[in-house]
Amino acid sequence: MVTRQSYDQELEALRQDLIAMGRMVSSAIQDAVDALARRDKTLAQAVMVGDDIIDKMEADIEDKCMVLIARQQPLARDLRIIGTGLKITTDLERMGDHAYDIAKITFKLDNQPLIKPLVDIPRMAAMCQKMLNEALEAYVALDIGLAEQICQADDEVDNIYQQVFRELLTFMMEDPHTISQATQLIFVARYLERVADHCTNIAEWTIYLVTGQRRRKK
Repeated sequence: MVTRQSYDQELEALRQDLIAMGRMVSSAIQDAVDALARRDKTLAQAVMVGDDIIDKMEADIEDKCMVLIARQQPLARDLRIIGTGLKITTDLERMGDHAYDIAKITFKLDNQPLIKPLVDIPRMAAMCQKMLNEALEAYVALDIGLAEQICQADDEVDNIYQQVFRELLTFMMEDPHTISQATQLIFVARYLERVADHCTNIAEWTIYLVTGQRRRKK
């Protein structure tokens, strides 16, 4: 029979696995955008290879959650801890996919001169990293106030995405030769906007973990 102490240790191990996965995803986002800005194909390739590790971390966490559910048949808050763990790992895995997609665009652009200096896209990436790191912090500390702030920060990322979209659309309208690259850069901005959405999801799952109440961004 598993004691409460050993059960709590397993729940803590689950939480630590999620934090480790989150940190790897955060690094992947930064590296993917850095690779794009520097046209560093070696770094981009490392991000793409690292996505397999992130996928395996997701699978391992899911397996641990399933074992805990099957063995412990948890109720109430314990079930929420495991359930939110499953949800959060899915969001982290999707963020890793977006980092992979950004890294892949480094190869698509090859060595083309950039049609404009990358300013807003790295700024979006930095904001997403901050949101992710704070989302993990809120999850660990069960900090509802911090989680609410993350949900609000998503609006700023959305605004920058719209700004980038409009600017790149203007480039395409004024010079058809920029269409291919501008389209790829719009994809990058869109991937980052989706990363911010997943950070918001993690914050909302943290609120649910603490309160049992679902909060969805309008």
